[in-house]
Amino acid sequence: MREDFPDLATGVLLVQGIGPCADAAESITRLTAIATERITRGSEAELPEIVAWRRAFSRMGLKPTQYRCASEALLRRLRKEGGLPTTHAFVDLCNATSLAYAIPVAAFDLDRITDGLTVRRAIGTELYETFSGELEQPDQGEVIFADNGSRAHARRWTNRQSGHSAVRVGTHSAVVVAEALHGSARADVARLIDSLEASIQRLWPGASVQKVSMP
Repeated sequence: MREDFPDLATGVLLVQGIGPCADAAESITRLTAIATERITRGSEAELPEIVAWRRAFSRMGLKPTQYRCASEALLRRLRKEGGLPTTHAFVDLCNATSLAYAIPVAAFDLDRITDGLTVRRAIGTELYETFSGELEQPDQGEVIFADNGSRAHARRWTNRQSGHSAVRVGTHSAVVVAEALHGSARADVARLIDSLEASIQRLWPGASVQKVSMP
């Protein structure tokens, strides 16, 4: 993947000790305000972070207006509805951070992942579970988040996560992945990860947060 997308910047956090009972409202309001200010100056589709992902989706043979990266989908919903629904404090914080930086942020329940997670092209035999519980098989060559149990935890790279490993009430440990491709991606992903780490430590003071070095 890095050979095909040399501009890719990735940030990863391993988090242990989270739960649904945290008051993230202040952080979410602040981050959402940053995103709102950005999209009042123009469409989310014009942001450099989103332009780069649209270009990547086109290279993968996907129509960017049919399949959007997660951050564009969130920004589009914010523009249309004025906010996002609340689900879980940790997920809400990750979504708000994604909004503010216009960078896709994925959060996975570590206990639902088998022996590691890799972004790669699908063989075509992997299983993907939707949020409604339906099972799908990614197309051969499709970019997915895959574990060593041949399960896909996200389809079309940053387009859609799986319900199987979604953070939920009982989640204790999570892995958070942020990815970007625009010109200042490395600096922006680093700032995003630092911001998210600080927010997690403040909202879940007993949690362990570890940055994972990426090549």
